[in-house]
Amino acid sequence: MILRLLRPTSGSIKFQGRDIWSLKDIKDLRWYWKNVHGIFQDPFASYNPLYKVDRIIYQVFTLLGDVGTDKSSLVKEALKEVGLKPEEVLGRYPHELSGGQRQRIMIARCYLLKPKLILADEPVSMIDASTRVGILKLFSNLRDNYGTSVIFITHDLGLAYYVSDRILVMYKGSIVEEGTPENIMENPRHPYTRRLREDVPLLYRRWSDF
Repeated sequence: MILRLLRPTSGSIKFQGRDIWSLKDIKDLRWYWKNVHGIFQDPFASYNPLYKVDRIIYQVFTLLGDVGTDKSSLVKEALKEVGLKPEEVLGRYPHELSGGQRQRIMIARCYLLKPKLILADEPVSMIDASTRVGILKLFSNLRDNYGTSVIFITHDLGLAYYVSDRILVMYKGSIVEEGTPENIMENPRHPYTRRLREDVPLLYRRWSDF
């Protein structure tokens, strides 16, 4: 609903004071799509299999307008930021790339756009562990340097603890618990939260525990 893919049946969603479902003019819609961007759990569903991956990256410039510099240089920089070699992915079709490569291309789009809000649905689930930390740091850099907020959706409470300023736990469609990462990890109140915590391989411990 936040990405304007599904219309809410009740209530309203506001971004920077504007009801997003009242936006009709293409100029207003482009303003919204530039500032609110999504990274989907299934990266293959984000691509048209008939087009090369270059298309989904260069479409960003229809939202950015005149960037005042060489577009190909910006694209190559973005790909390198997410751990990809431009010569290995540009010019290829989605099925020729791994799930992790396709996921990182979607994250590279966000790096180019530098939106105000990213909805990231399990954004590192298909990325190998050696690259995962770099991607998480990239989200942190977007937050710290460009004021980007991230709604990071995950079942991994340990990962949520690592990346979050605030955690909200959902169970059967409702928010059942919220708080700081420390509060959620040290004092989980809801049974589902406790179950998620038990699934964390290396539980967070206070320094006093050592």
